[in-house]
Amino acid sequence: MARTRLKSALESRLADSLGKPIDVHVRTAAELAAVLAANPFPEAPPSRTVAVFLEEPPPAGALEAVRGRKREALALGTREIYVIYPDGIAASKLLIPAARTGTARNMNTVAKLAALAAAL
Repeated sequence: MARTRLKSALESRLADSLGKPIDVHVRTAAELAAVLAANPFPEAPPSRTVAVFLEEPPPAGALEAVRGRKREALALGTREIYVIYPDGIAASKLLIPAARTGTARNMNTVAKLAALAAAL
């Protein structure tokens, strides 16, 4: 599978360059557009709404395992966990065990990545 080869190649080069393992999450242009379109919190500020990209679908019970929640709202996506940080991510004490190996990007960044990928 091309996705697996690309993921492995990127992780290998990053590890060689940075001296430590780095997880890479590969998405196609269509998948990025779908993540943006599926945002369950479209009325929330995009700078305070993130998609945590995961390699696999979120596990059963992913939301129930969350700790430290205050005013944050969460929802599961296909291979993402969406989070609103109404008070800002820096002020949050939210712990999402299922997101431990994920990488989060706010909706502004997801929109820019989707546009860049679509232009290729």
